[in-house]
Amino acid sequence: MALSQGINFTEEQEALILKSWAVMKKDAADLGLKFFLKIFEISPSSTQQFSFLRNATGPLNKNSKLKTHSMAVFVMTCEAAAQLRKTGKITIRETTLQKLGSVHFNAGVIGAQFEVTRFALLDTIKEAVPEMWSEEMKNAWGIAYDQLVLAIKEEMKPSS
Repeated sequence: MALSQGINFTEEQEALILKSWAVMKKDAADLGLKFFLKIFEISPSSTQQFSFLRNATGPLNKNSKLKTHSMAVFVMTCEAAAQLRKTGKITIRETTLQKLGSVHFNAGVIGAQFEVTRFALLDTIKEAVPEMWSEEMKNAWGIAYDQLVLAIKEEMKPSS
């Protein structure tokens, strides 16, 4: 999906994302888990949208399926953000994007949940790179996340 009309993702914004992602990459597993735990802290009912959490017992931070899932989502989100300016679009394989759309549709994900996720992502990044964090970095990551959400929403329909 190409950048939405009117979105200008600058070299400076790209540099902020690349610089922060380079630092966060080595801790992607821990940061991914923190990211999801923030989502569940803000919206506890969100756990019910994950089949592997519906009947889970024990603390979420020890759940191996959540750890695997959260790292994959965090890495995919950050990699898509890092590629945004170079490619001018969200760079996720079309089949993956279609699957993401279908999964989010079937789970009943709504706009407010994307906003919770956006807040949790930005908060996780802020905590991960506090010495780099600025309003400009927040805006850069926010734009990149919004582009990813638009791409997912375009594919949100029942799976065929």
